[in-house]
Amino acid sequence: MLEEPEWDVAVIGAGPAGLSAAHAAASAGARVVVLERAEHPRYKTCGGGLLGTSLRISAERLAVPARDTINAVTFTHDGRREFTRRSPGEPVVTMVRRADFDHAWYQAVVALGATVRQNSLVRAVSQSERTATVSLADGSDVTARVVIGADGSAGVSTRHVGVTFDQQDLGLEVELAASPADRSGWRGRLLLDWGPVPGSYGWVFPKDDQLTVGVIMEKGRGADTRRYLSDLVARLGLTEHPVLRESGHLTRCRTANAPLRRGRVLLAGDAAGLLEPWTREGISYALRSGAWAGTVAANGGDLSAYDRMVTERLAPEMAAGRRLLGLFGRHPALVHAAFASPLGWRAFTGFCRGEISMARVLQARTLRVAVSVLGGRRAPARPATD
Repeated sequence: MLEEPEWDVAVIGAGPAGLSAAHAAASAGARVVVLERAEHPRYKTCGGGLLGTSLRISAERLAVPARDTINAVTFTHDGRREFTRRSPGEPVVTMVRRADFDHAWYQAVVALGATVRQNSLVRAVSQSERTATVSLADGSDVTARVVIGADGSAGVSTRHVGVTFDQQDLGLEVELAASPADRSGWRGRLLLDWGPVPGSYGWVFPKDDQLTVGVIMEKGRGADTRRYLSDLVARLGLTEHPVLRESGHLTRCRTANAPLRRGRVLLAGDAAGLLEPWTREGISYALRSGAWAGTVAANGGDLSAYDRMVTERLAPEMAAGRRLLGLFGRHPALVHAAFASPLGWRAFTGFCRGEISMARVLQARTLRVAVSVLGGRRAPARPATD
């Protein structure tokens, strides 16, 4: 008689994707273990802006530790042509610190009876016809019916499945202590700056007594990215503010035909390269894909159902994001002007609140034709300087 594995579902990584997967699987009655290399609460480089989709998914499961709610957005084009738009009512974006947010998800998962093993570094993943095994750095193994990889795009599970990427970007952030004047001036408002290199942009996200200032640009332009962040901080008069933390990370978007699963190993969130290509927003993709992976894994039947969910629900959004990134890269001034218009602002707030998707926006005939005429593929960047 074949021995049953100790766990129904083993999740690698305790970020939004992994914890969303664990929550869904535990809610369905599965025996769940989560393997996290660090210990909650732990810092994570992230803008920390929750779109409406992420806020709704989270609020159904936990008390969201919001640091600010945003109803006003200031737009600039490389520091020029500044304008601000406001939208009362439901927040356009909700700000969290990832340490708080992830810890709240962790607590919700533990409350459901899932086991979370912290300080558990994964070395390898293997599988047989009936089970999948996670090998840890301490020499122990964890065996489950299904493994969900949510350990980031450079993680062990991503390599095991064989994901490929067609877009890689470098994000740099600095966390600054906010003065009383900063807290008053930035409360309820964020900044988006369209950057000096095609496809790049910067931001200021207020989080109560901190300001997160960051920029993102295609990988391979490290000097340009650092210069852009330094210039943005100086331009905003924040150079003398105490620096609480500096960090950086790579974001990677999957190629359209990259695998989402290999046998009994499913990938969710960043591990699968699931994020919005233009904004590089990943939390909503992590929470959705994680929940689907957890539900499918707990059912233990047709694991290919997960592939179909992602292909049907997220792939069209990513394809639309790629086209809009191409338009933005070629015509940033046009995109900047569009957000100043009532129609552009409604589209922006509708997307942020989760009322419409980028794929739906592109279904509008006028915009679809405009994107086709103006060029909806990613713009070639200037030669790198490093």
